[in-house]
Amino acid sequence: MKRNILMLLATTFFLMPATSATAAEKSTQDASSASHRTSSGELKKATRIAHSSAAHSQSMSDYDVANLQLGSSKALIINQQTGEILYAKNTNTPTPIASVTKLMTAMVVLDAMLPMDEYLTVTSVDIDTLKGTGSRLRVGTSLPRNEMLQLALMASENRAASTLGRYYPGGLTAFIQAMNYKAYELGMFNTRFVDPTGLNSGNVSTAEDLARLVNAAYEYPEIRQVSTAPSQEVAVSGNRHRMNFVNTNSLVRKGDCVIGLSKTGFINEAGRCLVMQAEIVGQPLIIVLLDSAGKLTRIGDANRIRKWLEDNQFGARMG
Repeated sequence: MKRNILMLLATTFFLMPATSATAAEKSTQDASSASHRTSSGELKKATRIAHSSAAHSQSMSDYDVANLQLGSSKALIINQQTGEILYAKNTNTPTPIASVTKLMTAMVVLDAMLPMDEYLTVTSVDIDTLKGTGSRLRVGTSLPRNEMLQLALMASENRAASTLGRYYPGGLTAFIQAMNYKAYELGMFNTRFVDPTGLNSGNVSTAEDLARLVNAAYEYPEIRQVSTAPSQEVAVSGNRHRMNFVNTNSLVRKGDCVIGLSKTGFINEAGRCLVMQAEIVGQPLIIVLLDSAGKLTRIGDANRIRKWLEDNQFGARMG
């Protein structure tokens, strides 16, 4: 009964337009007010990130921020272990998040503890009529839930994400309600979900909220594993040979970075997006890059961040 009441409140909240947070103190208060609704592991991480905003200026002064020029219009780099903010740019500006949405989709699916070997079937309902994107999963394709989850995260297959939402108890409406409830639990108060794929530009969030999302998603071993797989062969019905799907993040495919979680996204309204958990110069980092112009900008930004941190680390050793 209590969960139903909270879910109703969360749904009502997320029907309202998303607004940006006003200050670091508000983020701290939001995380504190969510403490009784969030599991202990997720709460500690979410609260740590919120509290890190209060030490924003002091933390960033340790790094030569002027030497980091990013093409992404919104960006955030946080030390996942300490909550220290290393770089921030327009972190509280709500923006469409495209397929980064699928991290929340995956968490809701896994939270439901549904049988991962149950076969789900793509139907005409899963065809993208909003953006007109294609898919390698034809109508009638049946795959077990765990493979649908992998294709949604690794290859950003929209039909896989849509199918996962439809097979949720109560259907798609209940699934979207659960997405917003989960966001509410995590203190993502400037976030709203309206579909499980991210094709709808009504899925909005902020860089600060997405850092909380990455933190929470990192607690799921399944998400870490499938989101960082370079590729996966899948036996798709109607195809003679197994189909090979590749990770949408070229940094994962290249394999020269220690990446613990990854998700890309793109629609015109959102630009190119990339969120990651990665280890650079021995630091576990959360990196959020939103609204990048050009196909290569988000990857270029990630490489610039890596070099910037390596240069700062070298400078610290020399000092």
